[in-house]
Amino acid sequence: MEDKVDAQSLQIYVVDDDRDSANSLAELLIRLGHKATGCYDGSTLLELTRQGKPDCVLLDIAMKGMDGFELTRRLRTEYGDDIVLIAVTGAPPDSPSVQSTFELVDHYFVKPVDIEKLTNILTLG
Repeated sequence: MEDKVDAQSLQIYVVDDDRDSANSLAELLIRLGHKATGCYDGSTLLELTRQGKPDCVLLDIAMKGMDGFELTRRLRTEYGDDIVLIAVTGAPPDSPSVQSTFELVDHYFVKPVDIEKLTNILTLG
């Protein structure tokens, strides 16, 4: 789980059914020099990845519709380990659905995201 993405400017998708959360994290990533896009559900994210595979996806676990576990499973099926997956949750980290998702992702954060730790994951410096 300590793999870092080796790039200066990454293509990152942020998926969260809370639009403010998705947009604010995407905006912060843009300010940090990345190409980031916020989206609000798993189906939209899957469509975006088919248009252009990102370097990294930050995904909420407890979304309406397709939850983070299902989304992570689909991304792993389609892309294997080619995309760094980072789960973000406001749910209790010890809940079974959260633990199942944590087993499939490269990293995870409990909300709010620690920007310094996220930056360390996204850069080599």
